[in-house]
Amino acid sequence: MLTVCSRTHPGTVRTINEDSSLWAPELGVIAVADGMGGHNAGEVASQLALDTLRAFLEKSASGDDFTWPFGFAPKLSFAANRLMTAIKVANHRVFRASEESSEYTGMGTTVVAALVNGAQLAYSGVGDSRIYSFDGTELRQITRDDSWVEMLMKESGLAASAFEKHPMRHVLTSVVGARPELEVTVEELALADGQTIMFCTDGLHGALKTADVEAVLKQESDLDRAAAQLVEMAVERDGKDNVTVTLARYAQTA
Repeated sequence: MLTVCSRTHPGTVRTINEDSSLWAPELGVIAVADGMGGHNAGEVASQLALDTLRAFLEKSASGDDFTWPFGFAPKLSFAANRLMTAIKVANHRVFRASEESSEYTGMGTTVVAALVNGAQLAYSGVGDSRIYSFDGTELRQITRDDSWVEMLMKESGLAASAFEKHPMRHVLTSVVGARPELEVTVEELALADGQTIMFCTDGLHGALKTADVEAVLKQESDLDRAAAQLVEMAVERDGKDNVTVTLARYAQTA
């Protein structure tokens, strides 16, 4: 059984909230997206990606009467293949929309998404939105950023703090909709009773330290109040970006 709560805020600078979120309990899908692009293109990209993601997962839920447009990975579970394909279909749809309209040229979006089946979580991320796991004590990032800083960290062996003032620290190396083809990595995790999974955009994880988030999750057992507090803290500390967080807690059923 999952309990899911989500909160979002446009921040103190931007007039448009380009973040989008999705929770479809009948499908077991949770997702957060952070759009980018001129005019309203970021808002369009994030919502289009999640709408497309949901549509494919609805179509593929039964396992019948649909094709795998990007092939089937035999080493992955059925759920992981569905999620991987859904993100690739979303990438194709956003890219096509950006090609068809001059207003949307160059738009794209980050996406973090998960499919939950019982205690099994299949998850994936593109861009620098993140998924974290909280076991009641420690908050741990389980996705990897597609960013210039992440690449520099791998090459140098240095921590992210070494690149806090790097001129390309905000540059992403992959987003949904930027190119016609997209590499997608899906991983799986067995959930424990009481485990909390946090999905968030960089407006939250860029404003709050890990210790700040851990403190809120330890002190506030109510997910809705915890989500509201996290967003409020992020806006107060920074506020230059849109802020979105979704908290999902798993509980074993008797």
